[in-house]
Amino acid sequence: MRVLIVFNHPYEMSFCNAILKAVKRGLDEGNHDIDLIHLDNDNFAPVMRGKDLQAFALARTDPERSQQLLDEQVLDYKQRIERADHIVFIFPIWWELMPALTKGFIDKLIFPGIAYDYNSKGTRMFSKLDKLKGVTMITTMNTPSIAYRLLFGNAIKKALLLGTFWKIGVKNRKWINLTYVKFTSDKKRSKWLANLESSFSAIR
Repeated sequence: MRVLIVFNHPYEMSFCNAILKAVKRGLDEGNHDIDLIHLDNDNFAPVMRGKDLQAFALARTDPERSQQLLDEQVLDYKQRIERADHIVFIFPIWWELMPALTKGFIDKLIFPGIAYDYNSKGTRMFSKLDKLKGVTMITTMNTPSIAYRLLFGNAIKKALLLGTFWKIGVKNRKWINLTYVKFTSDKKRSKWLANLESSFSAIR
């Protein structure tokens, strides 16, 4: 299986980086092909500019012109998500949402003509990612799980798993949310990492 990891955390000593290493170890053990997009190291430009919105507007009526307006980096990422059997997002939750680079990746790549298209009437989306079997989100935060669920409404689940990937027709969607990380013991963190390694070695 070809697994695309989309990673976003600027600090090399972060727990997200430990998660990335555990996921990669597991995928290696399972003999999966790994493609890593490190948004921070790539200096990804997340802001939607006028030409990006022009590309969005043209995607249905003039797809060739729409593609010509996209940045080279976005076109490179496009080819990589099209080859993926599974996409894994790894990022921290800051102020209840994803960091700017992850949001920009969603805005620029989960895009008409790239990740999805519309039916002839323009009333329904469908996925263009024919190889894609599933998407997994792995997130970290310092908020307790119950507070994130009850006070903030599981914002990541609603925005990404439902509002993005369910909407475009990706059937297999999973969210692994590691909470209260700053206050968690090293022993429990190690167990989390071991579980992730085991899970991704067996991913199908």
